[in-house]
Amino acid sequence: MLGALVLLGVGIVGFLVARNFVRDRLRFVESVRAPLVPLLVGVGAALVTWPLAALPIITTATSAVFGLGTGLGTRSGVKQLESGERRLARGR
Repeated sequence: MLGALVLLGVGIVGFLVARNFVRDRLRFVESVRAPLVPLLVGVGAALVTWPLAALPIITTATSAVFGLGTGLGTRSGVKQLESGERRLARGR
């Protein structure tokens, strides 16, 4: 049960941190809008956290879920940036 909660929490935290970072800090960086960036961010995050799988509660699945969460969060942040630009272009 604890492992499932850790897995869920890590995925949610990865998603929220990545989305907010893209939306707040990378809003003027055009290269973040490239289609492969969320995939690269997700794989990179999973690889960075993979050595932590040696700890008792953290597994390789936790590392993979963190990578998935950060990749999806990055894509969500980019979508929010793009929708905000469309609203500004329409004059709202």
